[in-house]
Amino acid sequence: MQQAIAGSANGGVGGGLSPKAALEAGLKVDMDALPAALVDAIKAGKVDMNDPATTLALLQTNAVVGVKGIFDDSKKIIRVGITCALCHSTVDNAFSAGIGHRLDGWPNRDLNVGTIISMSPSLKPFEDLLGLPAEAIRKVLATWGPGKFDAELILDGKASRPDGSSSATLLPAAFGLAGMNLHTYTGWGSVPQWNAFVANLEMQGQGTYLDTRLDNAVKFPVAAKAKLGHKRSAVDLVTKYLPSLQAYQLSIPAPIPPAGSFDQAAATRGHTLFVDKAQCSSCHVEPLYTEPGWNMHTGAEIGIDNFQAMRSPDDRYRTTPLRGLFARTKGGFYHDGRFADLKAVVQHYNDFKKLGLSDAEITDLIEFLKSL
Repeated sequence: MQQAIAGSANGGVGGGLSPKAALEAGLKVDMDALPAALVDAIKAGKVDMNDPATTLALLQTNAVVGVKGIFDDSKKIIRVGITCALCHSTVDNAFSAGIGHRLDGWPNRDLNVGTIISMSPSLKPFEDLLGLPAEAIRKVLATWGPGKFDAELILDGKASRPDGSSSATLLPAAFGLAGMNLHTYTGWGSVPQWNAFVANLEMQGQGTYLDTRLDNAVKFPVAAKAKLGHKRSAVDLVTKYLPSLQAYQLSIPAPIPPAGSFDQAAATRGHTLFVDKAQCSSCHVEPLYTEPGWNMHTGAEIGIDNFQAMRSPDDRYRTTPLRGLFARTKGGFYHDGRFADLKAVVQHYNDFKKLGLSDAEITDLIEFLKSL
């Protein structure tokens, strides 16, 4: 990947990755990591945003959110790595689109993960696991779109849902997770389990990952064949970081909605509906806004299909916590973004549970959700 970023003009291969192309793919730049001189040069239009050399300069300042470039003494890039922040942090666009102050825990719903993976000159890890040529894999990656990723593809090989749409799911928020049990859409595990899973299996890190659930060849044929639940690298570079990473992630609070972003009077009425007529608090228990304990449900219990749930060990969906909803509106709601906005979510439950909410009550309930 470092060769594709650098381009042939900078000791790599191909045309390289310009800042313009990187921003178009949803990558973000932390303006607070930029040297003052570089900020002034960008403002003055003296920085070529179409030159991959500029991308390398940004990587050297550690300004590209979630991407780490490793350079030799001659400042040639020799390795590149990614961190959790690539998908689970964004910026506030304070400087310009895609460049701003970093917002950790916010899902980057602009990030086109499939496009970024496809930039790599080699997709051999995917080819080896899935038994498919690179061209076929790139076609699958192209179906994901911005803000989505399919973590289970390397486990079950399912590239699409029964209706033919992509099986990728929305990048979730990584804030406001303290105090609750399971931290993924379908209850794979808590923060340290998922961190170990992603670091070892998705990012191909050198570490240890043990999960006999992946031995289920019916549910996880790809993972079972490759023995992904029994990974032990000769040198473990992952496990020692799991405790501190967990502590940091659980310390990230949910963001507070901006002043004026909701109607306070309507939100107060909506809260009454939330705990009473709308029955929301039966699962979204305050102040966690998910169930304390085992916060899992079948698709039938929430009025949707079981496709994504069946791709997990427990065959269920987790009750998603609700704080900071305003920070994750892009791409829609639910694990796959099937509901375009909060009104669609509320209307779904109004119909499914036969709640009898009026249009005015639906509006009030939405204002309360916007206030969380």
